[in-house]
Amino acid sequence: MKRFGNIILTAALGLMLTGCGLYKKYEQNSEVKLKTESLLPSLYGDVAENPLLTSPDSSISVMSWREFFTDPVLQQLIEQVLENNTDLNTARIAIEKSEASLKAARMAYLPSLYFSPKGTIASFDGGAASKTYELPLQLSWDIDVFGSITNKKRAAKAVLLQAQIYREAVSVNLISTTAQQYFLLQVLDRQLDILTQTDSLWNASLETQKAMWENGKAYSTSVNQMEASYLDVKTHIVDTRRNIRSVENALCNLLAVTPRHINRMKWGSSALHHPDAQQGDAGERMFDTQYLRLGVPATMLELRPDIRMANHAMEEAFYNTQAARSAFFPKISLGGLVGWTNSAGGVVTNPGSILLSAVGQLTQPVFARGSLIADKKIAKLTEKDLQKKYVQTVIDAGNQVNQAMADCMAAREKFQYYRRQLQVLHEAYKGTHELMDNGKASYLEVLTAQESLLNSQLNEAMNMYNASQAVIALYIALGGGTK
Repeated sequence: MKRFGNIILTAALGLMLTGCGLYKKYEQNSEVKLKTESLLPSLYGDVAENPLLTSPDSSISVMSWREFFTDPVLQQLIEQVLENNTDLNTARIAIEKSEASLKAARMAYLPSLYFSPKGTIASFDGGAASKTYELPLQLSWDIDVFGSITNKKRAAKAVLLQAQIYREAVSVNLISTTAQQYFLLQVLDRQLDILTQTDSLWNASLETQKAMWENGKAYSTSVNQMEASYLDVKTHIVDTRRNIRSVENALCNLLAVTPRHINRMKWGSSALHHPDAQQGDAGERMFDTQYLRLGVPATMLELRPDIRMANHAMEEAFYNTQAARSAFFPKISLGGLVGWTNSAGGVVTNPGSILLSAVGQLTQPVFARGSLIADKKIAKLTEKDLQKKYVQTVIDAGNQVNQAMADCMAAREKFQYYRRQLQVLHEAYKGTHELMDNGKASYLEVLTAQESLLNSQLNEAMNMYNASQAVIALYIALGGGTK
């Protein structure tokens, strides 16, 4: 008998030692870590040798969004969006749900206590009815020997961290979208000003052409061509006003308010990304490269919400795998009952007496129809899948930085060409108009010159917006906007 007890004790100790690994805390998989570290030197692509690759402290990603967006009207608009947006409120509720789940997981260490009163009336063969009752408190307590409760609690905490970071991600996306829509409104206002001025100038040209036709110095075809171009400007004005209303409505959706006018400052009145970027004209200030500091890729890994969420998703999967492993080990539970009853072994006594009972139970899975094996395999596959997704998330982040930087540089280079093109076309328009007034140029030359000038003005304004989009995209891609 003693030998048999030793065998049981030895087996129990073996099980406990085997299950010690089930309490291991999460550490990023070594293969994933090595893969990520190998990506860092070339994560930004060709821009890695760019002088904009600076120390972490000088990266634009460490700037708060209030520092990055210096326009006070835009700052106020972003604050209103962050306060009122429906998606962000939903993310806040998701955090509260995750907090409740984590609290429940932590409380799983404690025993369960139930009050379950019971009464019975029984009569046999027409005899007098006997009345019995029980007023017990029932206690049930699962002992976490093999880490089942601990791993579920840690997984719940990882879910909470993902919910919190998801709220950050929603917030960053709202900041980015609000800023882009705001700058689009400013550019549309600028285009509307260009079109309105063009409308006035072309109307004067049309009246001049009509006067020349009436005096026999021009053909009716020239008047018709001039009027057609003038009406085309009118349609552009209508479209631009409609686009302005559409963007305002989109911002109202972000604000969760009914359609209304969105206040904004004039384009170029505030620097986009740094309070010191005040030199040069509005276009240059939008993407002054001396302030577009990338920082090091490792900083991006610490700041970007999607990368941090992917890491905590791996953490959750790790603990779920641990919990699936712990399901193969015995479960130990304690139970007890204390209360008052008048039924003692079939004998009814009044008044009643105290009732006490205690029980300990060990349950070892033997055959669970394959469910435990399947759960463990699924958990391991999920963990492996999330590890690959994490690496891909890091790669995607580097590509986004590279693309945003390329867009910034392209917009800056095109800005110089548009500036010169505007100068040339303005001179051409002015010169051909004077030549036409003196009968030395045809109306077609004037039409071509003025249409080319208008298109260049509109394109130059849109290039400014593309530049602002690229700078915002670079800021977000580096992990900015979380502060």
